[in-house]
Amino acid sequence: MNRSFLIVIVVAIASVGLLYSLPKVVVNSQARKLADDGKTSSEKTDSSTRSTAAAAVHTTELTAEQKRESSRLTSKYTASVSQNDKIKWANQLSEWYSKVKRFDSAAKYAEVVALLAPTELNTLAAGNRYYDAYGFALDEKRTNELGQKTREWYQKALDKNPNLMAAKANMAMTYVSTPNPMQGILLLREVLNADPTNELALFNLGMLSMRSNQYQKAADRFAQILKINPQNTKVRFYLGVSLAQLGKAKEALEQLATVKKTEQDPTIQAAIRELEQDLK
Repeated sequence: MNRSFLIVIVVAIASVGLLYSLPKVVVNSQARKLADDGKTSSEKTDSSTRSTAAAAVHTTELTAEQKRESSRLTSKYTASVSQNDKIKWANQLSEWYSKVKRFDSAAKYAEVVALLAPTELNTLAAGNRYYDAYGFALDEKRTNELGQKTREWYQKALDKNPNLMAAKANMAMTYVSTPNPMQGILLLREVLNADPTNELALFNLGMLSMRSNQYQKAADRFAQILKINPQNTKVRFYLGVSLAQLGKAKEALEQLATVKKTEQDPTIQAAIRELEQDLK
């Protein structure tokens, strides 16, 4: 596994929330193991250090002000008597915990809302919150638990509205870490059969192709997205990485140069500089 793929892992973690939903494949333990295969000791150390980006979400202490706000909102929720008040404060807690990147807690309160008022919107929100938490799970047991919760709530939302393609595409990614990953691929294909231009499904298939070293397939998926949305610089970045892996240095540099002009994310800019050094 060469350095370019390591850069992809780092950027995917750093870009969470900026590009669709975080593809679980880049942060789970299996992916980290794959990334470590065949590397030198120094590369392994570098990769390990960078992979702490996800761990930091769980270990960073709340500030004193954040702790006060957490206590205030929790007190309001606990003191609520009516169902409407419970829903109101659970919603606020879910939003707040998501903002401070405590995704497990955000999911827990979104689930409270969905249990009290199981509308399509609320069940979908619970699925989305659990998917966020799933993306940052750091061990296999928690990954499996949060993946199951994600599927449970997305399925409830899909039972109400089978046309929620984003929910189906996200749910598909949770199967990657199960004994039946092909079920996820089939779900993504199902989404594309219904909507051949669905960007999220195309993106997820592209990331899965990268994970299995099928870089031509990945490049094809990312190119499809850019036909739909040529302004998506992060997808263009992944296309550049895929082309680099295919040995198409000139084409890769062209894509990366385009990204370099407009992308504001400093992590991606740093990754581009490293890739340019490798390719020139």
